[in-house]
Amino acid sequence: MSQEKQIEQAVARALRDALAALQRPLTELEQALNDLVAACASSKPANALPPALRAQLASASLTAALEALARFISVTLHPPASAEAERAVHLVGREAPAPTPSEPAVPPTPVPMAEEEAAPRNAITGLAADPEFRAVDMVAEGAPVIPPEAAIAAEEAVADAAEAAVEEVPEERAEAIAAQAPAAFDLSSLPPEEQELHRRANRVAKVSMQDLKMLHPEQVRLGRQHRDLCSRLREEIDKARKEYDRRFAAILHHPVDYFYHWMVEILAEGDPEALGEYPYPSPVLKR
Repeated sequence: MSQEKQIEQAVARALRDALAALQRPLTELEQALNDLVAACASSKPANALPPALRAQLASASLTAALEALARFISVTLHPPASAEAERAVHLVGREAPAPTPSEPAVPPTPVPMAEEEAAPRNAITGLAADPEFRAVDMVAEGAPVIPPEAAIAAEEAVADAAEAAVEEVPEERAEAIAAQAPAAFDLSSLPPEEQELHRRANRVAKVSMQDLKMLHPEQVRLGRQHRDLCSRLREEIDKARKEYDRRFAAILHHPVDYFYHWMVEILAEGDPEALGEYPYPSPVLKR
């Protein structure tokens, strides 16, 4: 097998591995965009900030990964210049005529000390602004790079901080709600993927109830007064519940119901009787 064929096969294997790694930022971007679409229905513009930040961070991560992938393909599949071309360039540079002695050498123009000190900084600034100066170049030269795990943790910290800044109701984490479930259920014992689903379900349910309260304040007030919130807001609640079931079907059988919890806390202001007949299956209700 020729060397070129072996290189192509190695590149193909690397591409398959890289595409598998791209699934996570792509999934995060899709989830952030879905949250952004849901937040745009709210009458409070600040609710769109957290999903917008998450979408921006996921998009930047995906863009950087695609740039690195494209650069890898370009460098690997396009061989460098031939040895003859390199030798020709070397000879041209070596045989270039030197300046004649009759021509007086022009003394260098004195540069003020302030400009000398600013020159290195300007050079560094220009290098950082150059679109060709990428993280890929730093990796190739052995410069330290932030691990992907640390970058993901930083992105999640920024998103969580933004969410906490705009939410009206005091934050109540999924762990606190899950603690009200039967003793046999321990959220920390679940796989990381399911723990993340619980965290997202808690946040989505909370934002959905906040939106309903802000978009239909009079209907919510009357629903609490007449204890028929579920029937009075049935159409809007059905839409939110359908999206909740679609996204978190994998954990609906767990003995915790964030949708019901936040409906009671936000719409009913802590009074479960104000909901009326709760029309959805819930593991926390005894029929």
